[in-house]
Amino acid sequence: MTFNLCSVSSLADQTNITAEAGQDTFLPCRSPDHKPVAFVEWSRSDLGSEYVLLYRNKKINTENQHVMFKDRVDLQDRRMKDGNVSLVLRNVTTDDRGAYECRIVPTNSWME
Repeated sequence: MTFNLCSVSSLADQTNITAEAGQDTFLPCRSPDHKPVAFVEWSRSDLGSEYVLLYRNKKINTENQHVMFKDRVDLQDRRMKDGNVSLVLRNVTTDDRGAYECRIVPTNSWME
């Protein structure tokens, strides 16, 4: 079984991802100008206030993470080298179908 996932980092920059059930895949996202990142939120519109993955305060926060993503998602590179905040989605299922959004807050000198 093959199905499409959609990764959206901005309305102008939409990437369609195709994966098969049981595969691991990644949804690409990178900070503007490859700058360091202070905050990343991966979400899907049908999840309401819960999210796919939230990174803040230099760690991944699982407090309001949707239950179906617990222990199945991570950042492709936790060091976020060159602003890479791509999402790794493990053991893809048909329930993972949808439009994903990556929101980023770059690190600024006033935040440090």
